[in-house]
Amino acid sequence: MSTAERIKLNFPIEHDGLPINEIALRRPTVGDHLAAQKSAGTDAEREIRLIANLAELPPAAIHQLDMKDYAQLQKVLSGFLQ
Repeated sequence: MSTAERIKLNFPIEHDGLPINEIALRRPTVGDHLAAQKSAGTDAEREIRLIANLAELPPAAIHQLDMKDYAQLQKVLSGFLQ
């Protein structure tokens, strides 16, 4: 069983001067979920922090994503939970 899902970005971003063409999202643990739920902010902000943590990227990098690419990450995250 793979522990990460690779998502090819339709609209690549740049982080720390490096291009990001795909994001590897690892499967979340209960600890990841709890950490996200304990953080302040809206549900959307907590989801962004969870996705950023699973992708090993800062939330600022996730903020740069096109909504189509972000929707792909949301779909993968949802699939992990089913």
